Amino acid sequence: MTAATTPANIDSASTALGVEFGSTRIKAVLIDSIGTVLADGGFTWENELVDGVWTYSMDAVVAGLQAAYADLADRYRERYGAPLSEVGAIGISGMMHGYLPLDADGELLAAFRTWRNTFTQDSSRTLSELFGLNIPQRWSISHLHHAITHGEEHVTRIAHLTTLAGYVHYRLTGRHILGVGEASGMFPIGPDGRSFDVGMLGAFDQLVDMPWQLADILPEIALAGQDAGRLTPAGARLLDPTGTLQPGARLCPPEGDAGTGMVATNSVRPRTGNVSAGTSAFAMIVLEQPLRSLVEQIDLVATPSGAPVAMAHANNCTSDLNAWVEIFSQFADAIGHPIQRGPLFDILLDAAAEGNMDDAGVLSYNFLSGDAIVSLPEGRPLTLRQPGIRFTLAGLMRSHLFAAFASMAYGLKILKQNADTPIDSMFAHGGIFKTPEIPQRVLAAAFDTPVSVGQAAAEGGAWGMALLAGFLLWGDGTQLADYLEQRIFADLEVTTIVPTPAEVAEYDRYLERFVAALPLERTATEVF
Repeated sequence: MTAATTPANIDSASTALGVEFGSTRIKAVLIDSIGTVLADGGFTWENELVDGVWTYSMDAVVAGLQAAYADLADRYRERYGAPLSEVGAIGISGMMHGYLPLDADGELLAAFRTWRNTFTQDSSRTLSELFGLNIPQRWSISHLHHAITHGEEHVTRIAHLTTLAGYVHYRLTGRHILGVGEASGMFPIGPDGRSFDVGMLGAFDQLVDMPWQLADILPEIALAGQDAGRLTPAGARLLDPTGTLQPGARLCPPEGDAGTGMVATNSVRPRTGNVSAGTSAFAMIVLEQPLRSLVEQIDLVATPSGAPVAMAHANNCTSDLNAWVEIFSQFADAIGHPIQRGPLFDILLDAAAEGNMDDAGVLSYNFLSGDAIVSLPEGRPLTLRQPGIRFTLAGLMRSHLFAAFASMAYGLKILKQNADTPIDSMFAHGGIFKTPEIPQRVLAAAFDTPVSVGQAAAEGGAWGMALLAGFLLWGDGTQLADYLEQRIFADLEVTTIVPTPAEVAEYDRYLERFVAALPLERTATEVF
């Protein structure tokens, strides 16, 4: 990537737009043909707990989409002195999977159920046994089975089942289609890497008695680089109610944040891995061969090109750390010395570089919600400390930083015990890596592998989605992995940290205590 694009040579018809619906932020990124960010925009939102379901309303989805795009369009106009009236290609991404059932008219039949919901435990267990593969609680098929077995009225009227990314894509194009990476979190992908597993589709239909067959309500699957529709006039008005944006842009297959994380870190080739760290976190390793066995802590998904991927997904990552930073921000305000959040994060995380967890006497749990990797149906953030040991800022922040990656690290440890999964490179991205070195160093110790962070680490999935839209325009028949390496990442500056044996051993001891004390977390959910 370079910063060579200027108002004199900008051509908005030769741009790619990526929009990602994250858990706390909707972000839009516009790029040129070599991945340079021309403009971006965002909108902050939060999920709601409504009648026991973590959800976002569809009104909020539309409002957030329009706000993020309007923010980007305003910045584009300010920077280049012209309105953004057209783009070459668009890609939509969303928080992975969940449950969005639609009727024949495309109307929502039940509240959107996000990845955060953990009430599908029984369905997850039943389907895992049926298929002989781990079927996580957040997968669409787990939610569908739960709705069927609990007698929910709407299930007989389902005409289309999709995810948040698929829903927004449908509203823009009129097509029910998903990229294979996102589709792999709805239902298992077959050995061909490009379609749902036929045998498992039949097994599900035999398990339930519905007026439809599962294959008929699941979306069409497409691979990266394939055409997935055009922006309709109604879609253009939905995205830009001002009427400035013209219809006709091509859309690439919609993906989930797992797929965009792989792309944003150039981790789509076998033996590469990546970590996406935010409200939730996941570590993914692209496999040389499909893993067709049941490992409860590991999800089996796919890259946007259909290559098999092993994923350790944690429902919780930085939210509790963010809450502690907010407490220090309030303290700074209270004493009359306010400080911006970015510099405050740097100060507090830099403090975590001091000392070690063996001497700190602090243990933290970051569980705002349940987490399947460690078999927690609910969560309560906890911080414990041993009496008689000096309580320090360094120890407190180090424990929270270690906790942010603990569930993922535990999942990968289980994976390595069950399968040969060599990793040549591991890349990380997410806002936490805006603070240099210490988060990256802790992650490298947690995974016992070198971890790299590039210039675009904080751009995250929206940039990755824009790259997939760009691949539709400029891929020219190349493989996605080659396109990324040769066109996008060839000149990208990358910082790699190799953990020391002492750092790995320290994290291993912390993780052992973290797992051993989980009964405290379970008790907390029962009494508080």
